[in-house]
Amino acid sequence: MKRLARPLLALALITGVALGDGPRPAAAFEIFGFTIFGKKDETDPAITDPVEYTVTLTVSPDVDDLQDTLETASSLKADEDEPVSGSLGLLAKAKNDRRRLVAALYENSRYDGLVTIRIEGRDVAELLPDATFDTSRPVPIEITVDPGPLFKIGTVAIDANGVPLDPETYDLAPGSSADSTRILAAEGRIMEALRNEGRPFVALTKRSVIADSATETVDVALTISPGEPVPFGQTFVDGTDRMDPGFVAFMAGIEPGTTYSTADLDRARKRLTDLNVFSTVSVKSSDAQAADGTLPLQVTVAERKRHVIGAGATFSNTDGAGVNGYWEDRNVFGRAESLRIEGAVSRIGANTLSDTGRETDGFDYKLSGVFRKPGVLGPDSVYVGSITALSEQPLAYDRQSVAVSNGVEYSIDDQQRLTVNVVAEYETITDYLRSDEEFLIASVPVSYTFDNRDDKLNPTSGFLAKLAAEPGYDVMGSTPFLKGRADASAYLSLDEDDRFVVAGRVGYGAIVGGDLQDIPNDRRFYAGGGGSVRGYVFQSIGPYYPSFAVPGTNANFVDTPTGGLSVFEASAELRFKVTDKIQVVPFVDAGAVGEDLAPDFGNLKIGAGVGARYLTGFGPIRVDVGIPLDPGPRDGSFQIYAGIGQAF
Repeated sequence: MKRLARPLLALALITGVALGDGPRPAAAFEIFGFTIFGKKDETDPAITDPVEYTVTLTVSPDVDDLQDTLETASSLKADEDEPVSGSLGLLAKAKNDRRRLVAALYENSRYDGLVTIRIEGRDVAELLPDATFDTSRPVPIEITVDPGPLFKIGTVAIDANGVPLDPETYDLAPGSSADSTRILAAEGRIMEALRNEGRPFVALTKRSVIADSATETVDVALTISPGEPVPFGQTFVDGTDRMDPGFVAFMAGIEPGTTYSTADLDRARKRLTDLNVFSTVSVKSSDAQAADGTLPLQVTVAERKRHVIGAGATFSNTDGAGVNGYWEDRNVFGRAESLRIEGAVSRIGANTLSDTGRETDGFDYKLSGVFRKPGVLGPDSVYVGSITALSEQPLAYDRQSVAVSNGVEYSIDDQQRLTVNVVAEYETITDYLRSDEEFLIASVPVSYTFDNRDDKLNPTSGFLAKLAAEPGYDVMGSTPFLKGRADASAYLSLDEDDRFVVAGRVGYGAIVGGDLQDIPNDRRFYAGGGGSVRGYVFQSIGPYYPSFAVPGTNANFVDTPTGGLSVFEASAELRFKVTDKIQVVPFVDAGAVGEDLAPDFGNLKIGAGVGARYLTGFGPIRVDVGIPLDPGPRDGSFQIYAGIGQAF
């Protein structure tokens, strides 16, 4: 077969006419007219006159791992174990495979490549449709590919009726890679950018993509009809039952007169989805302008069941078992207000499971009620009110508490969130030095989060930063204090398939305004545990009370942590996939707690271990086994942690 003639290639690229004959599968995807990801014909599972075949594919010279790329693209290779229907079916499959392989070459900037497919030594390009083969044994098929030279982008011309467009802005600079998929992706970015300038009726009227063998370049010319900027108009809502349609339109957050933007449509869809009231949400602009020149917006929703109940269970090899349950009304008054009542019992069997903990009296309990009302300060805000009562016995103290909180969560944009709360809490605490000491704390916790991770539960790229501050005042002790903390996590994929991902985390916190004993125990810093330094018992890192009871102290809290006024934590993981569903994660964690503003790095504790992840559609199922490299008096030889999502 001769190399593809330039005029024929140019025609195929410009018009999208497929080279070769035969129908294309309905679910196929095309690149410049070449079918590349077509589905196998499954309309007739019973194959008449089945013909088996063998196939060899040779790329010479094999550059840039093209052998593997083309074998993946070849339907003949992929379906080698599946017979085809008769000689005609084999010939049709071979001709379609040639189109797929040529398209794969285009995807890799090889526009002067030569693909030859021979069946029983005969070139399929020269075979008539009624050709027959010896089907008494597997029919031999030989594919040879000469990839040809690597092409680069030559000239780029974009005519958008006077709208200035710089090709380099859209990754179409002369001299850059000429992959066909890259060119189409750049074209898509140009169209999207114009839509986000308020031009909903932008259209590509002409595409010219011409490969020149003499210069080994691809010249790209696009003619675009941008259309005029159009403002959004009235929002119409359909599909509501209990929900107030006017509130749905308000929460979509698109004001009439706002210039059209696909980004605004996406944000509106996310706002409505995040209400947790709808099972489906569709936000679309009209196909035509209204009489006043605006573009109406259509919101179509389907409501979820109003009430939901749920339950869960936990288990730890040191803290025992736990059970919890909740009831929730997702739409109390018809404006997506939610009320959630939740109860939990934990530390079941803790005393019998661990010989490194301390004696505890019964179980831990928690009961809470949380009311959420969206839209209090605009579509991007949520009021959150809660009341929580608990009795807990962690390693460092016993505590009974009742807390009331009122606050607002505000989404600054897609990546930034601000939360402000006002909290009143009454609590009693017992530790080595105090018995049922009372605290009445008024505080204003404030937090800021920046999150541009690609996936919240299983990130492979991006950055997460959290800044938190809690100015507080203990009324009974007349003690003001300020607790602050900063945390940052980063994620980097080492390959295109995200098989190897490096993840790191670092955090620092400090408390000012009072001595250690003036600060309520639960406000102090501790380290150790699944969300801190794995391998160590929860709260076990840091300064300790004496290993003996002196007069006036509580013997039950001998060798227990005092907590600190500062903390430092760091973690590093290598997450690598051994299969598409299984991930193995070796990790190292470190942490230190200090009694002043500087953590005690002289007593830095390091934990190491390995974990496994089973990747599901709702996030990874995680199991980690951590070993303390410098165990303290309350640490065991290992710790096991389980959960959903990555450790950080």
